[in-house]
Amino acid sequence: MPLNGWLNWFSIGILVSLLLYTIVGNYAGRLVNDVEDYYVAGRNAPTLLIVGTLVASFLSTVSFLGEVGYSYNGYPVLLLILVAINISGYVIGAYFFGRYIYQLKPLTIPEYFGRRFDSNNVRIAAALTLILGLGVYLVAVSQGISLLIADITGFSYLTSLLLIMVVYVAFTFYSGSQGVIITDTMMFLLFTFAAILAAPFILNAAGGWPEAVHQLSSYSLRPGILSWHGNVTGADAYYSSKWDALAYAVSFGLIWMIVVAVSPWQTSRYIMAKNEQTILRSGVATMVIIGAIYAILHLSVSAISLINPDISPAETVFVWAAQNILPTWLGVIVLSGIVAAGMSSCSTFLSLVGFSLSHDLFEISGISILERYETDEEYLRLSRFFMLAFAVVVFAVTYFQPPAVLWIGYFAASIFAAAWGPIAFASVHWSRTSKTGALWGIILGFVTIISAKVLAEYGSLSLPTYLPPEILGFLVSLVAVIAGSYINGPTQIERERRKEMVNNVGTATPQQIRTTLNYTRIAILSGVLLSGGLLFFYYLPYTG
Repeated sequence: MPLNGWLNWFSIGILVSLLLYTIVGNYAGRLVNDVEDYYVAGRNAPTLLIVGTLVASFLSTVSFLGEVGYSYNGYPVLLLILVAINISGYVIGAYFFGRYIYQLKPLTIPEYFGRRFDSNNVRIAAALTLILGLGVYLVAVSQGISLLIADITGFSYLTSLLLIMVVYVAFTFYSGSQGVIITDTMMFLLFTFAAILAAPFILNAAGGWPEAVHQLSSYSLRPGILSWHGNVTGADAYYSSKWDALAYAVSFGLIWMIVVAVSPWQTSRYIMAKNEQTILRSGVATMVIIGAIYAILHLSVSAISLINPDISPAETVFVWAAQNILPTWLGVIVLSGIVAAGMSSCSTFLSLVGFSLSHDLFEISGISILERYETDEEYLRLSRFFMLAFAVVVFAVTYFQPPAVLWIGYFAASIFAAAWGPIAFASVHWSRTSKTGALWGIILGFVTIISAKVLAEYGSLSLPTYLPPEILGFLVSLVAVIAGSYINGPTQIERERRKEMVNNVGTATPQQIRTTLNYTRIAILSGVLLSGGLLFFYYLPYTG
């Protein structure tokens, strides 16, 4: 039943959690003593905080609203195929990219590209794509949280938007990365607990296990909902055939594998780590945790179709379950967890954009921050000003932009696979890479994905499922990196910067290496247990 008015346990739980994040985030601001504390948390973050912020910045309202609605509409297993591919990006990104950029000690990822290629132009190109891509993603996530709070509390959309932006701007503005990684970890623990604990209650309400799986296997309203391809025959099917659906899952799985490996909101976490081994452990742990959350959450959410197949919009299905299926205490935790997932992404995106505006664009636009702003206090004041100014812009755009949480979020994140993917790995692993190739790769990858997306949506361009604009942009960027690097090869400084990264990586004590190897052993065991759980709880009831 819908809730009337804002004074209810759900609203109170959400408002209390927002107040708690504000208090903790502002307390963390006391830990900020200099620029490195503000930008990269003093480069001293342990594995728990890196894992917490990696998971939290990945799982946003796109996950708990958009993707959950996608599963409810008939595609939970297809989404798990996509996720199984993309989470490998955490290990790939940590091992082949993150631990190398850590060696140059940048404050931002665009600064890394600029220093690696000894080029302000490359740094500016990377900064502009970061600001545009994360700015659009921030709009999508802010929309999702605002719509959720408006639905639960009865507040207007404007009031809800003002509320959440004041909260995440408040603690991000003051504490920077110190506050973000601490609050992210709190939020990560909250929504992980909520997603896992909600599953048995949902399945029990749908008839219990294994009856719910048996019913879904032959569910006429959403045919094929538990099959590997999902619904491809119903009136509301997203795909025309099984292979079209699989092509989507594989192509977007590969795109998102690159996104989580090189995107700024993921790789920026690695430059905050205590050491190189922390980066490797965090990548492994994050892969395992996200895989487990998705498997439990999306297979249980599909069972809500048996209870109420007419939830509209589908993005609100988990919200509906929290209000109508779960015990009130758990519903409060779930809704607070969904809000937390969105808030964590918002604080991450806002901080990265604010950092890049001040440290990358402003510093190299002809006015040297270090000369004009002589103290860290003045430097931080300028960074906070840019962060606040950008928040005002985001507020205006979010208010007037029609909601499209899932697809805007997917597209904005995918920009980095096209514009940054080839040059990120080439900057480490191909000695021939040059600033010309880097600049062409970033610009042409970005322009290609934007142009192809616009033409596909509003023009006459028709691309096959296996070649979406994101993959087309990646391929164009790859060709540009190779061609540009052969036309103008690397300078001596560029070669020395790469050598500096490569030669310094891999330094660790035997005890540190043994600890990291234990993480890989746990990951292998977790994979076996997760596979066994899917076999027992999903495959056997589905085929039986």
